[in-house]
Amino acid sequence: MNETSKPEPDAAIRAERLMLTLGRGDGAVNILNGIDLTVPAGQTVALLGPSGSGKSSLMAVLSGLERASGGTLRVAGEYFASGDGGVMDEDALARARRGRIGIVLQAFHLLPTMTARENVATPLELAGHDDPWPVADAELEAVGLGHRLSHYPAQLSGGEQQRVAIARALAPRPPLIFADEPTGNLDSATGESVIRLLFDRTRETGATLFLITHDPALAQQCERVLELADGRIARDTLR
Repeated sequence: MNETSKPEPDAAIRAERLMLTLGRGDGAVNILNGIDLTVPAGQTVALLGPSGSGKSSLMAVLSGLERASGGTLRVAGEYFASGDGGVMDEDALARARRGRIGIVLQAFHLLPTMTARENVATPLELAGHDDPWPVADAELEAVGLGHRLSHYPAQLSGGEQQRVAIARALAPRPPLIFADEPTGNLDSATGESVIRLLFDRTRETGATLFLITHDPALAQQCERVLELADGRIARDTLR
């Protein structure tokens, strides 16, 4: 890669001509069609678009859950795709995500046989954190669940489970947080509370937030709104 194409050091995400194609030959389908995107560190970004526009696919590629088919992608200081045909394999992407990326999904994905404390501490422990349990306790306290440390997911409300998921995502202090419809399984009042918490916690930790939503009102709470159509960025608005 030449000097002129190197990303700015403060960019949390830099994508150039990013492609995602599923299938091969006559059955190939282009999901992402040459995405160009730079997200400065610390920015809050909302991604809007109709069903089938490629929102979740874009998040999957940017977060390293899916391998790009082409283009250049640098995320939190690591090249997920180099632009010269080099794309990390799944194991390398998993290693690259660790400590760099936190993910909050619509389905909470908590382990049902673990307490709230264990759900937050265990990923830290697996990542080699020296003392994960006090960190887990502090994160759960920060999201208002200091009194629910020993409760299992089935003993928690939907909003409480999503708070645990937020604590788990933020505990390693990743520089980049992805949230895909994080209030989709919550009622409106609980969803508003969870969104406020998500914004507050990412602001406190200095993380970049990339939020996928179908709600224009929620998108307007972000500093920047992207609109996706047919696998391309159709509109990019700074507020």
